[in-house]
Amino acid sequence: MKEEALTIIKDIDDTTEKLNILREYIQVQVLRSLHESEAFVNLSFVGGTALRFIFNLPRFSEDLDFALEGKEGYAPEAWMKKIKNNLSLAGFNTSLTWNNRTTVHKAWIKIEGLMYDAGLTAMQNQELSIKLEIDTNPPAGAHSTQKLITRHAMLSIKHYDLPSLMAGKIHALITRKYPKGRDWYDLLWYRSQQPAIEPNLIQLQNALDQTQGKAVLNSAQWKEHLIQAINNLDCSKLAKDVTPFLEHQNEATLITTQNIHSALNP
Repeated sequence: MKEEALTIIKDIDDTTEKLNILREYIQVQVLRSLHESEAFVNLSFVGGTALRFIFNLPRFSEDLDFALEGKEGYAPEAWMKKIKNNLSLAGFNTSLTWNNRTTVHKAWIKIEGLMYDAGLTAMQNQELSIKLEIDTNPPAGAHSTQKLITRHAMLSIKHYDLPSLMAGKIHALITRKYPKGRDWYDLLWYRSQQPAIEPNLIQLQNALDQTQGKAVLNSAQWKEHLIQAINNLDCSKLAKDVTPFLEHQNEATLITTQNIHSALNP
């Protein structure tokens, strides 16, 4: 599999694109391992990578995020061991660390030497890293479904539906201390769909209550919250942040105050 990964990127000249595709190949192998472990009995795939893999968001994503939906049979340590073993057997020099001391359980998957082999660095020991997170206490109200996808491999993955994924994105937009261009790009993507996606307000309210305090913010006023936020941000910095992750990098210029206002009030 390592040779397959290197073959896929060998004719790509752009180093940023090469890194994105290489990382995505590893993400698929992690998802395949979780699929083989039947982890999706317990987990739903969420976040930006889920939006890309399931709904073809034209933006690469760095992390793998999951929500725990059932605790019976939850065996993350065994799943992480299988991920490490599978990647190692596939020819990747893999290390994996696991932390379950907080509500959000985290794994850091690191592959040494792959970036050097791909010609992305002159340092033989430089690592390609992917963070995996499992929220063991996700806000209630999300809706999940199962889908068969093919991306380097055929997988059956349980995931949040679009309104529930959007609720998670809006929660991040409202509460994140350090704004990220990828969040605002994703918002434009949601609102550019036909018809425009509306968030799961029950889930969003539960998320806001969980992090901001009970009834401090009203999920029904999500558009007002986002307009207030974008009015105080430098869109050029947001565009610069997301550009390396876009399939079509010129789309970063779409992140403007005017476009955000228009998307929220079509």
